[in-house]
Amino acid sequence: MKPIHWLSGAGIVLAMTVTPAKALQVPGPLVDVDWLSKHKNEVLILDVRKDTKSFTAKPKKKRAIAGMQGCGAKKGSGIHVAGHIPGANLVSWKKVRAKRKVDGVDLIKLVPTKNEMEALMQSHGVNKSSAVVIAMKGTKSKDVTFATRLYWQMKYWGHENVAVLDGGTAAWAASGHAVSRDKSKPATGNWSAKGPNTSISATTSQVEKSVSDGTQIIDARTEDFYLGTSQKDYVYGAGHIPNAKVFPHELIVKGKTAATFLPLNKLQALMKAKGIDPTASTVTYCDSGHLSTGQWFILHELLGNKNAKQYDGSMHEWTRYKKPTNSI
Repeated sequence: MKPIHWLSGAGIVLAMTVTPAKALQVPGPLVDVDWLSKHKNEVLILDVRKDTKSFTAKPKKKRAIAGMQGCGAKKGSGIHVAGHIPGANLVSWKKVRAKRKVDGVDLIKLVPTKNEMEALMQSHGVNKSSAVVIAMKGTKSKDVTFATRLYWQMKYWGHENVAVLDGGTAAWAASGHAVSRDKSKPATGNWSAKGPNTSISATTSQVEKSVSDGTQIIDARTEDFYLGTSQKDYVYGAGHIPNAKVFPHELIVKGKTAATFLPLNKLQALMKAKGIDPTASTVTYCDSGHLSTGQWFILHELLGNKNAKQYDGSMHEWTRYKKPTNSI
């Protein structure tokens, strides 16, 4: 923009034009509660969770601190979260993924199309310039991977200014910050998709090639699904993709008050103990491309392995076309 010149009695005075301040850039793919508390008013917080009622719920026990109940000895007690970070916009997990036909086959739980993703983001208040922090309940690894899945989708459709909140709402509450029970009422955003960035996604044909050429494949499910003793109803064969190595999603987090990522050196050591090379070209998968975004996030975003891809269709799509292996 050209400067504006104003005439005055003493001559010409140069008036500096005012340029809008640049939007805040997140410092990396993972931010902690301390960083968010300092920049909360500069970012858009998306809280993705399956249990949407918990977003506005009251704590059930009086001893709960800031909406969170700590771990107990009773089976199933665990970490419980009621409420959310003030100003966060609720994203229902049910709305994150889409269903459509691929090569004439009906598939579910896939990355949305460009138009679908734009509608999802705009309806939750995301703008083109938004610095986005994705939160979740943060009680267990499945919660954390709700956030990494939405993160992966935003990256797939070209939004780079996005981060995951380590430990989510549970970590926020455990640090003593205020928790809100207000309903989510986002204004409509102007977000638009770019890409897609297919470098972070693997197709079924690419996974088939990975099986034959020995590319590292990581199964993010627990051992019972990997071995075929358990099976989801939307997966059409028990077992796992041939040559895959199992690295269960439960191994990626720790914490008594919130599910936070293990330190990177411990994650690398765990992977190596499982026969996994964190630096190798890798495809991650699970049953539906949800849990495995946690392993993709660690490899691609935290460890900088740019040859890590996420298989969106995962076992749901694979078993539509191929037979799994090593089921019991």
